[in-house]
Amino acid sequence: MSHRGERVRRSGRLTAGLLAAGLALTACTGPSAEPKAAAPASEPVESGQLKVSVITHGTAGDAFWNVVKNGAEQAGKDLGVQIEYNSDGDPGAQAKLIDNAVAQRTGGLVVSMANPEALRPSIEAAVRAGIPVITINSGEDKSVEYGALTHVGQNESIAGEEAGKKFKELGKKKLLCVVHEAGNVGQAQRCAGAKTGFGGGVQMLQVDISNPTDAESRIRGAVQTDPSIDAVLTLNSQVAARAVSAIKSVASKARVGTFDLNSDVVAAIKSGDVVFAVDQQQYEQGYLPVQFLKLYRDNANVVGGGKPVLTGPDLVDRSTVDKVGQYVQRGTR
Repeated sequence: MSHRGERVRRSGRLTAGLLAAGLALTACTGPSAEPKAAAPASEPVESGQLKVSVITHGTAGDAFWNVVKNGAEQAGKDLGVQIEYNSDGDPGAQAKLIDNAVAQRTGGLVVSMANPEALRPSIEAAVRAGIPVITINSGEDKSVEYGALTHVGQNESIAGEEAGKKFKELGKKKLLCVVHEAGNVGQAQRCAGAKTGFGGGVQMLQVDISNPTDAESRIRGAVQTDPSIDAVLTLNSQVAARAVSAIKSVASKARVGTFDLNSDVVAAIKSGDVVFAVDQQQYEQGYLPVQFLKLYRDNANVVGGGKPVLTGPDLVDRSTVDKVGQYVQRGTR
C-alpha cells in the first residue's frame, strides 16, 4: 500500500471521528447547544399613576376625619398616588359614592364601614370589578367576608375595654357611655368593651353629633338625674367638650374620658377636665391603606394575613399629652 493511500484512509478515519464526536456532544447537550430562543414575556406590570378613592362616613368639619384625610393625602404625596377623598354620614349616600368610584374605574378603594350591611352590595361590586378594597376604622368583623384585602384600625372592643379598665383604676363605680351615631357598630362595641373592662354599672346614652347643643343637654340631664354617675365616656373628641361643659354646669363630680384627640381634648387633659383619651391614631388609617394599595398594585404584596392591622388603642393622659399634643396641632394625631 502506498503512503499516500494510507494518509487518505487516516484522514477519512479522523474526519469520521470528529463527526461522531460532534454528534455525541450534540446528544449530550441537547437544545441548549443551539442559540437560545427569547424567553416568553412576563405578564405586564401595571404602570402609571395609581388613583385611590377614600370614602368615609365622616361628617363635614369633623376633626377626627380631617386627620384621616391628612394621612391619605400625605401618603399620596409621598408615593405619587392620586387621592380622591369623599365622605357622607348617611349610609345610602356613602354607598353611592362607592358606586361612582367603581364606575370611574378607580385603582383602589379605602372605605370606612360604620354600617356594613348598607355598604355590602357596593363593596362586593367593587371586588367583582377587580378593584382592591381596604376597609378602615369601622366594620372590622365584615372586612374579609366582603372581599377586602385587609382592615386598618383599632379593635373597638379592646379599646373600649382599656377605657373601662382605666376608670376602674380611678375607683369609679358607675359609667355613662355616650353614643353619638345611631347604628354605628363600632360605637356599640366600644361601650360593650367598656362594660367588660369596667366591671361596674354601665348606662348607655344616645345623642346626635350633628346637634351638639342637644347632646350637651342630654348629658347634663343624665348626670343630674342620677348623681351616682361618676364617670362619663364619650366616643368622640367633640362630644367630650360638651360632656365637660354639661358636668360643670350641674357641679357633678363625674370625670370624663373620651375616644380620640383634638386640640380641645389636649387642653382639657392638661387642665384635668378630661382624665384620658383613647387615641386610635387615625392618621395611620389614612396613610397606611394608600401605601398598602400601592404595594399591592406594584408588587402584589398583601398584609395582615387575614387579620386586621391595628393602629390603636394608645391611651393619652397627663403623662404623655405634652408630646402627643404637638402632633395634634399639626394635624397628624
